[in-house]
Amino acid sequence: MASPVEDELEKLKRQKMRELQRRLLKQKQEPPEKPKEPSPRELLDRYFVGRAWEVFNAAHAQFPSVMPEIERVLVEAMRGGRIGRRIDGENLYHFLRQIGLPVRLQTTIKFKEHGELKTLEQKIRENR
Repeated sequence: MASPVEDELEKLKRQKMRELQRRLLKQKQEPPEKPKEPSPRELLDRYFVGRAWEVFNAAHAQFPSVMPEIERVLVEAMRGGRIGRRIDGENLYHFLRQIGLPVRLQTTIKFKEHGELKTLEQKIRENR
């Protein structure tokens, strides 16, 4: 004859086993979650370094009808592994020029004079 303590232990063991079986059944029934595909912008952000976003946004503003297609092609190439390295602003700028998009970037020329940065416009005004 088993003691009340041993009976209680056996009862607890059975409950634990049933709970584990329920959990295993539930895990088998649920399909495993697929890893989330990054959005096109997230993928571009992984590859773009330096001033690449500046060039990309300038091109998008100047060529709004063409840039979504270029973005799609870039993302496909990145997902397919055809682009395996980082893209900086200069490389993106040259790529866009090669495919016929003359992207214009806002540039400023600054001079350092007596510890102070001055634009070209300010320098010309001073010399008048």
